[in-house]
Order: sequence, then C-alpha cells, then structure tokens
Amino acid sequence: MFVSHKRIKDLYGVANRLRQDVIAMLEKAGSGHLAGPLGMADIFAALYFYLLNHKPKQPLYEKRDRLVLSNGHICPIQYAALARAGYFPLKKLETLRQYGSGLQGHPHRGVLPGIEATSGPLGEGLSQGIGMALAAKMNGEKYRIYVVLSDGEHDEGSTWEAIMFAGKNKLNNLTAIVDRNNIQIDGFTEDVMPLEPLAEKYKSFGWNVLSVDGHNIEEFISAVHEARAVYEKPTVIIAHTIPGKGVDFMEGDYHWHGMVPNKIQTREAMRELRSLQGKINAE
Repeated sequence: MFVSHKRIKDLYGVANRLRQDVIAMLEKAGSGHLAGPLGMADIFAALYFYLLNHKPKQPLYEKRDRLVLSNGHICPIQYAALARAGYFPLKKLETLRQYGSGLQGHPHRGVLPGIEATSGPLGEGLSQGIGMALAAKMNGEKYRIYVVLSDGEHDEGSTWEAIMFAGKNKLNNLTAIVDRNNIQIDGFTEDVMPLEPLAEKYKSFGWNVLSVDGHNIEEFISAVHEARAVYEKPTVIIAHTIPGKGVDFMEGDYHWHGMVPNKIQTREAMRELRSLQGKINAE
C-alpha cells in the first residue's frame, strides 16, 4: 500500500517526539523502563497515528481496533502515544508513576482512556488479546486485535500455549507484534534463554510470519496491511529493533532496560533527539 513520503516523514517526526516525551517522563519519575520504549517509538507512531481504527475522543468506540500491551513495562511509549493522539492532556505525562496517577508503572485498564488490558506479569497479554479476537469472531465484529509483546516473555510457557491456541483456531483478526530487541533485564536473550529459530517456531504452530526492521515505518505499515489480507491464520510481525534507539549512548546497551537518565544524561539525550528532529523537518 502506497504511503506518501510526507506522511512517512511526519510519522518519523511523531516517533522522535514520543522518544523525547519518554525521556522527560522517566527523568521526572526517577524510575521506569527506558530502552524498550525508545526502541518501539517508530512502531507506536505508526500504530496510533496511521494504522489503528480508533477515536481518541471516544475511547470506548465499539468498532475500534484493540491494542493490548503485553510487555507492560514499556508503557511510557504507549502513554506518550495516547497523549499525543488526544486521549488525555500532554501535561498528564508528568505524573508517571506518581501516587494516584493513572499513568502507573504498568498499564491498568479502567484508570486511563485507551488502555485495553491490565498488564504486569509477562506472558499474559497474548492470551488476553486472543480472548478479544475470539469474542470478536463469535460476535461477527470486524475490528482487529493487535498485541505487542517482548521477545523475552517468550521464556514464559503461557505465551506458547497462547500461540498454539491462536493457530489452532485460525484467528486471522489477530496480529502479534514482537519487539525483537534481543535484550531482557538480565542480559541478551540468546544468553539468558535462546529463542531462535523464533520465526520457524511460530510457523510450526500455524502462524503467518513476517519479519521487519522495526525502525522502518514504511516496511512496518506494509507488514500490517499484509497481515490484514491473510484470511486463514493469525500473523506475527517480528520487529527487529534497537533498544534505546535514537540516543547514541543508550543504543544496544541492556543496562538501560530498567535505568533512568540523570539530569545530565537527559540533557544530552534531548539535544541529540532535537537535532534529529531538525533533520527530519528539513527533509
């Protein structure tokens, strides 16, 4: 599907602003996860500002697509996307992880508009999304379910039970998006618990498998459209991303998985991202 150069450029600009939001939120909160949210900014920009059928001013719009965030610790990027899309004021991002705030350390359904499922323990989100997809089919609904999950949570047996169930039931209205950034809190995934050959494993359970560069927005959009055209099975998009994307001293370093920047690091990261924003705008 053709997407204009201007639209793609605008989406990269949105992603860059989301990264700045995430860094500002975490520096103020003093805790949270950073590498994953930065790595998924391009994908969340594409989802909320191009791909999803949703109405920010009507968050419970019945025909909306549902997005389930299984790896809930990367919720700062979802919060930033929701705010930028118009679900709630940008000022609210400053309350991340504060007592009484709806912007909790993991998303909680019912306390913030746009959050479809509560997450926390890894390995549960795909099962939640499958329940939504199965219900949609039973009710004859046409909306789609998207589940974002980490590569590390494939260490959980419940994830593989869900993968088998979705394949067996041919849930073609379900698209899983795996953040394949190769890190988890204890190190690199292939050192902690090797996942490869990940694509072949999904295929063996009856899934359509697509692999993309998670920082190539046009490529990701094409994959989502391809998933919509598959009628006999669910689709998984394995998105290869760089943790900490956009900030040189954070990229690829698993130590930033659960670290937050200090004031000096925040200034340096923001300087780099603002410089990139200028380059995007000048294209």
